Amino acid sequence: MPSISALYVYPVKSCGGIAVSEVRLLPTGLEYDRNWMVTNPAGRMLTQRSHARLALVEVALDEHDLILSAPGMAALRTPLAIESTASMQNVTVSIWDDTVQAFDTGPEAAGWFSSFLGEAARLVRFDPSVPRPADARWTGGIAATAQFSDGFPLLVIGESSLDDLNTRLTGKGAPSIPMNRFRPNLVIGGLDAYEEDYVEQVTIQAWDGIEAARATSGERAVQLNLIKPCARCPIPTIDQATGAPHADWPNEPLDTMATYRGNARLDGALTFGQNAIVAAGEGAVLALGQTVDAELSFGD
Repeated sequence: MPSISALYVYPVKSCGGIAVSEVRLLPTGLEYDRNWMVTNPAGRMLTQRSHARLALVEVALDEHDLILSAPGMAALRTPLAIESTASMQNVTVSIWDDTVQAFDTGPEAAGWFSSFLGEAARLVRFDPSVPRPADARWTGGIAATAQFSDGFPLLVIGESSLDDLNTRLTGKGAPSIPMNRFRPNLVIGGLDAYEEDYVEQVTIQAWDGIEAARATSGERAVQLNLIKPCARCPIPTIDQATGAPHADWPNEPLDTMATYRGNARLDGALTFGQNAIVAAGEGAVLALGQTVDAELSFGD
């Protein structure tokens, strides 16, 4: 039976991800996912699309802080507790076509990112008191919200889909690539390659509580609706370990994907993985190995 084979949280948009064994599910996605974002002084998002060096920013979480590190930089800490934002300046920032309220984390973080990127930058934190609605054209009437993800709370990819892509890459002499090129939140093992393209809903037998309380917390069903194929920008061409494309294969995997992953529903955009929203189970804990029941739909 399909099951969760990997879970990833990306606390700072377009910076390094964290592989976790369990994580709480919130209406906006996984806990701490895309809570923070780097912007220019005008509040416009900065991502790996224009600043590939952001891939080199490693992210960690401890009990109290978000911890950032990068080559040549001392570690930067900023508090996890939302109460810490009481002393922060409220700012308006933009992500794609959305205008969003956020908190400026202050001059130390701004100086850190400005130094690392070589241009003026700020680090902001999402203001949860002002929800950011997901695109209602895709949510099927569910009032889904996101934080600083591109548009939806979660990204789901089948493990076998990457296996198939890597077979195609190595077959032409190109190197295989890891899953982090696609920055998913949930990776599902046990599906056929690209089966997630046809999954309408997944039901996961999650936990009600964190590990310490699990003996008495029991299970809880989580339902995720897979609603929109994820159109791919150039970020999958960036090696997350080097912050640059491969010297000999700079446009892979997109060149290979162009031969078979064009999506007519999205005007021919190259897609890989499915955006998802939370239909039920907010507050439950997802963990590696939990079983996944996939409901397929072949409509349209």
